[in-house]
Amino acid sequence: MNGLVVSGKRKTAVAKATIVEGTGNVTFNKKPLTFLPELQQLEISEPLILAEDVLGDLKFDIALNVSGGGLSCQVEAARLAIAKAIVQFTGDKNVRNSFLAYDRNLLVADTRRKEACKPGDSKARSMRQSSKR
Repeated sequence: MNGLVVSGKRKTAVAKATIVEGTGNVTFNKKPLTFLPELQQLEISEPLILAEDVLGDLKFDIALNVSGGGLSCQVEAARLAIAKAIVQFTGDKNVRNSFLAYDRNLLVADTRRKEACKPGDSKARSMRQSSKR
């Protein structure tokens, strides 16, 4: 499957989307999207629906390879990779503008990460408990 490969990240999850000309099929780790829970299916299909509104009929297939993180972060990384792949594959400014108008996180990665634990403490913000006796 030779095509355009675009990646998206969210926390520790990394998604690579391979987009080629086709019929509009989307696979998530070599499985159809229907194996995911319904809300995650809808979240992944948001950029596809927006692109279909602007372009009309979808003439490409997308294969997602996702690793790391939990399911929620994997879905967000996949969503970012799909949107970036569609924009690069079509080269259409209207698609890009509709993505940015709908949700900026479709094209711009969320770079927030977990805060590091401080020395001598159990968590990032909690302090060791002390008794004043």
